[in-house]
Amino acid sequence: MAWLYLLLLLGPCALPCTSYMQDTAPPLYNISLDLPPEQRWEPVLKNYNYSYLREAMEQVLDTYVPKWVHEIIRPLAEVDLELFLHEPYAGEMKGIARALQIQPGDVVLLNLCYEATAFCTSIIAQDEKGNIYHGRNLDYNFSDLLRNLTLDLHFTRNGQVAYSGTSFLGYVGLWTGQSPYKFTVSGDARENGEWWKNAVAAFFKRNSPVSWLIRDVLSEAKDFESAALQLSKTPIIAEVYYIMGGTKPREGLVITRNREGPADIWPLDPLRGQWFHVETNYDHWTTPPPSDDRRTVAVKAMNATGQANINTDTLYKVLSVRPVLNRMTIYTTIMSAAFPEKYTTRIRKV
Repeated sequence: MAWLYLLLLLGPCALPCTSYMQDTAPPLYNISLDLPPEQRWEPVLKNYNYSYLREAMEQVLDTYVPKWVHEIIRPLAEVDLELFLHEPYAGEMKGIARALQIQPGDVVLLNLCYEATAFCTSIIAQDEKGNIYHGRNLDYNFSDLLRNLTLDLHFTRNGQVAYSGTSFLGYVGLWTGQSPYKFTVSGDARENGEWWKNAVAAFFKRNSPVSWLIRDVLSEAKDFESAALQLSKTPIIAEVYYIMGGTKPREGLVITRNREGPADIWPLDPLRGQWFHVETNYDHWTTPPPSDDRRTVAVKAMNATGQANINTDTLYKVLSVRPVLNRMTIYTTIMSAAFPEKYTTRIRKV
């Protein structure tokens, strides 16, 4: 009944434009953290056509990376990546470049490019029993191309899953991830107009790309609190929103990040009616532009669903409402750290 009410409230624009059954799961691969970084991605890459991968990377780079950035980064990457980039990511990118027989600088540029263009919707919610649910739509340009490169990943250590995530082939960072029985995290880009200039400057400072910090936190943090602290204070190369869900009641945060630290921390507060938060790509205390107001639609959908009815299925339905789901949506992930087996990604057929 709650979903029917939602459809009547919002009209035709609220109808899901695709069903769960139409969407497909991405391939799932293991990345062994016990291997040297240069070798970790080889077993995954072998499942793809290298020529297609090279063409896809070239298409993204030619469209999004300014020529002056090419001229700066490519020569530096040829000298020694480790001088400018953190391990294990420098080694992983060198291994990808070697396998695909392309310049390491192109892999670096591809990874930096993705740091700028994640326009997304993330939702955290607490049900009436105190369970925390976390869902996200990840939106990029080149949606048709990137749907073919989307994959789920289990990062393993000593034969056990250390953390999981969803990413694109050739991209070593994570915008979506889960540390089982500890926390979940997603990242949404924060609008700014000087990204490339600041990113190149930060490259020399060795600040962390925003998606690499997610991987670091998933790998290192012992609990929700330590993860939130690390995501809040670590210097990064671009402004971002980090959305977190934990395993206990009220363990939910939206961290609005500047490059050097937090601009705002927005926790769940169910006792005051804030049992969910919706974050798109705009500061939550401001009004989104009418041309991209996914937030208002998602908030209406969550309120229509109600705290008593929120679960993995209903959260997926909320993320299937237009324009929360749109032509740029690559995938939807639903997760709950207390129930890591519920981690589910679907490539959207919009």
